[in-house]
Amino acid sequence: MSETTPLLDIPVESLWRARAVIADDERLLRQQLRARLEQVWPQLEIVAEARHGAEAVQEVERHRPDVVFLDIRMPGMDGIEAARSIAQLSVGTDEWLPEVVFVTAYDQHAVQAFEQGACDYLLKPVEPARLLRTAQRLSQRLTSRGGNDEVFAPSLQHLLHQLSNTGKPRAYLSMIQASVGSSVHMMPVHEVLFFISDEKYTRVQTALREALIRKPIKELVDELDPAMFWQIHRSTLVNVQAIEQVSRDAHGRQRVKLRGHEQLLEVSRSYAGLFKGM
Repeated sequence: MSETTPLLDIPVESLWRARAVIADDERLLRQQLRARLEQVWPQLEIVAEARHGAEAVQEVERHRPDVVFLDIRMPGMDGIEAARSIAQLSVGTDEWLPEVVFVTAYDQHAVQAFEQGACDYLLKPVEPARLLRTAQRLSQRLTSRGGNDEVFAPSLQHLLHQLSNTGKPRAYLSMIQASVGSSVHMMPVHEVLFFISDEKYTRVQTALREALIRKPIKELVDELDPAMFWQIHRSTLVNVQAIEQVSRDAHGRQRVKLRGHEQLLEVSRSYAGLFKGM
């Protein structure tokens, strides 16, 4: 996020009361970040610390914090992979997701990706003045969300793709091997209208046929071109080029109509920002 982003002049005593999880494989760095957060954001409660990405995901799911501070380079599941798993979490019917702050000492190209503003980042060693700006920015975002929970999952999803691909070309899926009855079909990805999953299978729908695959949505999100497929619900990916219209029902919930198919697809509140202004 650009340092020139205008901020409200929020005094320390007026920052949002929030809860956070810190993840870093180095204990001293976790302690340092905790201490500096206590200085610049005393209203922030650190509810858990994690030593690696998998533990971070567990603690986030357990505590449902407002903010997660993720070190990018951790053993096993790193911060990018952890953020991707966190973005897939859905707790209850509100489909809550936290704000994500990456902590990094590496890769100027990755830092440039953060400048797009999908989330925040901190460079190691974390300076108190920079941390205060992050606290102000997060406080604004949490305040504007209020009880709405219209989080920034779509833009975060695109950022994670970009960070994963920094410095190397990425090959996305072009064909899907799917079961239709007792036979297996090779289906070009660009012909797929949407993917929608249940507990065991993911349904692949084209204009001509319906098929099933065992790959879950959370894996497809990482393997499909994010410019072609948008996630509109924890269980649904749609082909952007196939969208005919987006409407609202009597309760204000968004529904997507795709060309060549009658089914209306629900847009969850977490992804409503994709269609702002409608």
